[in-house]
Amino acid sequence: MRRNPIILLLTTLLALPLYAQNEGQGNKVVVNGSIHSDILIPQEDEDIGVEKPDDWAQTNTYADVNLMSKYVDAGTRFEYLEHPLPGYEKDIEGWGLPYFYIKGKYKNAELTVGDFYEQFGSGFILRTYEERSLGIDNSLRGARLVLKPVNGLTFKALGGRQRRYWHHNHGFVSGADMEIEIDEWVKALQNHDTHLSLGGSYVNKYEKQEDIMVDPVHKLNLPEYVNSWDVRARLQKGGMSLLAEYAQKTQDPSFDNGYIYRKGYVAMLSASYSRRGLSALLQAKRSDNMAFRSRRSQNGTSSFINHLPAFTMEHTYTLAAKYPYATHPGGEWAYQAELSYNFKKNTALGGKYGTTVKLNFSHVHAIDMSAKGLDINQGTDATSSSYGIQGSDGYGSSFWKWGDRTYYQDLNIQIDKKLSKDFKLNLMYMNQFYNMTVIEGHGGMVHSDIFIAEGKYRFNNKYTLRGELQYLTTPDDTGDWMAGLLELSILPNWMVTVSDNYNVGETDKHYYFGSVTYTIGSHRLQVGYGRTDDGFNCSGGVCRYVPASKGLRITYNYNF
Repeated sequence: MRRNPIILLLTTLLALPLYAQNEGQGNKVVVNGSIHSDILIPQEDEDIGVEKPDDWAQTNTYADVNLMSKYVDAGTRFEYLEHPLPGYEKDIEGWGLPYFYIKGKYKNAELTVGDFYEQFGSGFILRTYEERSLGIDNSLRGARLVLKPVNGLTFKALGGRQRRYWHHNHGFVSGADMEIEIDEWVKALQNHDTHLSLGGSYVNKYEKQEDIMVDPVHKLNLPEYVNSWDVRARLQKGGMSLLAEYAQKTQDPSFDNGYIYRKGYVAMLSASYSRRGLSALLQAKRSDNMAFRSRRSQNGTSSFINHLPAFTMEHTYTLAAKYPYATHPGGEWAYQAELSYNFKKNTALGGKYGTTVKLNFSHVHAIDMSAKGLDINQGTDATSSSYGIQGSDGYGSSFWKWGDRTYYQDLNIQIDKKLSKDFKLNLMYMNQFYNMTVIEGHGGMVHSDIFIAEGKYRFNNKYTLRGELQYLTTPDDTGDWMAGLLELSILPNWMVTVSDNYNVGETDKHYYFGSVTYTIGSHRLQVGYGRTDDGFNCSGGVCRYVPASKGLRITYNYNF
């Protein structure tokens, strides 16, 4: 699947948009797709630790094509990753057509054959997705059936093997999901603007035995079938919403848990409220041994069947995102609270244009793992880990009891204020605790204070200037950082950006970058040059380490 005729594919990609334009919608066939390419022409830079590159250019390039009609959809994706961008795992290298599907649709039934993505509930036992910035594509190749026999009832069944870069794991994943919208059947709920849904899921992984040795003469007897289930309920009335969800899986000895035979659990409770000018969110999650992969001996970011959200705020400012949190697969208590309030115009705190204040708090803590498992082969030299002795039932854990370590904490406040008709100011303060030892394996606890000011001034309907000033202060890791950015938008086509991140605490190094972006119609081209610091790129609690780099960067997007 890695070696396909590239000339034929590119010809098809060019021809399909023209076909769609010529045929129109009269024939009920719609062709759409996209092309996305990130290119780096790297340069050596000893000052920031970038060695002489092996390739003159590196690129992650994707092209998607989809054909849709009333009864049948089909699509494929071309990927060129022969010389990937820095930080991606070696196994990602290659090129070809790793993703394709055909979908049949008739009334309330839908059948997909080929590659597909799916999520049951919050993803505690199944979530397959693509995240290119992390190098993740854990789609399933097989078949999926979706039925909606009556209003308010959705049933899904699926089975397949999970993608891992250019191959598919041997483990077979199957499952089913059902969601019932109770309010579709109960008029009393409809009359009171109340929505109630119930859901349940089941996922099974079948994986053959493999030789995992406790010692030179004792081999683990691994379960070939791992079963998991999930139940959930959501209640919504007006601006209030409540979600409760619980999932469990059977014994699943794996690389992630040190090959112990403990079951896995996760429970979540989330409540939110929203009305004009006010929103609030409270949520808590406890996970315990819920790493669930289609290959038990795999590590890294690939081959996860499920997903555990981090319950921490995903920051977009450079220094606020310098120490992002990655969900701990062994288990954690996670809490998040958020409050947003808009002070009305022409009030003491709202002023002439109104003021919005947002407060967010996240805390992630270890679960209790005080009781370690005993060796099931008494008298042998069994391997032990932080989860207990290999081959045992592992640790004991009281549900409500905390462990002895904080993994992460973030308290931040943002103030959005429009000072005049053309000028808007955003201020942010953030206090953060980041357990680098737990998340990265070294470094201890990093405590930082971060101050951010962002201003946006609109000169006229064509020109807008945005600026950022950021400061991170900490006595830990590499010490203090400063960051600045200026971005000029020239409607309708141009954007010019310059930025610099400066480590004033230890290295005294500048990480400067400048770019020009041109957008016309469905095309977007960005050309930039400069340095990038090493660090972690995270999304939804999943992270990828990105090494420092320097060079010319080109990004191109096209949607048709």
